[in-house]
Amino acid sequence: MKSGLILYVPGALLILILLVKAPTLRRRWDQPPMRAVCALLVMGCLVLILAAPPTIAAVNRFTGVANFSAPLVFGLITAFSGSCVVLVLQWGGGPPAVVRRATRLTVAVYGGVTAAIVVLFAMGEAPVERLRDLDTYYADTPWIREMIVCYLLAHTVGSSALTVLTGRWLRRTHPSLRPLRTGLALIMTGGLLDLGYLVAKWTALGARWSGRDWDGLSTDAAPPLAAGAALMVATGFIVPLVGGSATWRDFSEYRGLHPLWKALRGYAASSVRTVPLTWWSPVGIRLIHRESVIDDGILALARWFDPAVRRAAYEAARGQGISEARAEAVADAAMLAAACGRRTAATGAAAPAPAAEADAAATGTDPGLDTGSVPLRDSEPPRLSGQPLTALAREFRASPIVAAARAAAVRA
Repeated sequence: MKSGLILYVPGALLILILLVKAPTLRRRWDQPPMRAVCALLVMGCLVLILAAPPTIAAVNRFTGVANFSAPLVFGLITAFSGSCVVLVLQWGGGPPAVVRRATRLTVAVYGGVTAAIVVLFAMGEAPVERLRDLDTYYADTPWIREMIVCYLLAHTVGSSALTVLTGRWLRRTHPSLRPLRTGLALIMTGGLLDLGYLVAKWTALGARWSGRDWDGLSTDAAPPLAAGAALMVATGFIVPLVGGSATWRDFSEYRGLHPLWKALRGYAASSVRTVPLTWWSPVGIRLIHRESVIDDGILALARWFDPAVRRAAYEAARGQGISEARAEAVADAAMLAAACGRRTAATGAAAPAPAAEADAAATGTDPGLDTGSVPLRDSEPPRLSGQPLTALAREFRASPIVAAARAAAVRA
């Protein structure tokens, strides 16, 4: 069992991914990319489970044929490679007729190779069961040798095409499409690992043909590379599907708002801050609650806004060549950060306002704060420009202009 863990663990992870995505795959089964994803996940699971030495021994024992697992595993690896190429074709888009023709050609070629693997095994003689080194043990056996070369060639072509195509698309993909770029990067990494697996296999095979014994490359180095490659490629195809979902977008926005929520939650009214949320609350509900806390905190700090800070931050941002939309976000974040610093410094508090002060600020009443040298405003306070909260949170956390405005407000 221990000898199979290196393949069983990633295989179990792929099964988990398949179960999690099963509802989505079922709802969108009419879409060719979804069917290709399903085929890829199923093939990946089968390859990793059936290629483990304990499973190989069990299958051989069940069928009563020594090395019956060889054509089974090699055929599944070939089918997995074909599934990768088909999914790349479906994912890449283009004229539907061209994509259908290329898909059919790929299925026909890889299906033919799979059939050839079975026929070559039936024609050859492999009476001695080999659980881990069949490739090198039978490297000089007629027909079995051709079967091994056939599966390695098909796998090399598919893996090379997958790696090259995803590398090209990764360079052309716009940075804003983060789920797609992440998926392509994972697929390309998996392809590189798979090429490493193939290099190890070909090198060990070539060494056998030249009379040397480099079997360790095939039996020890190749399996971990294959397991990592299958997991990376399958995950890479799943990430864009998950990343494009509403749940993922909500989660990304929820996570991005954390810096702003952390800074403003103490200023929000207690009725907003103390809304009960359980650990199983949907991320959409959590996002709405986080946005409400931030909005309430901004309202509570409105009387501390200084338009001069906003104007100076905007001019500094534009002076650095920042776009107008982003400069607006930087200016809003700077005015908000300065308001936090001014309010904290003026009240002598090391932490945000307690609930009573936040409630009073949110309702417009005077909480009786000692404002020191920074009086509260009696006139209509300035407002933010209406930039998205995610853009505001990003600049609030990372902009050096905002950090300078915050520090200057505290010193003042």
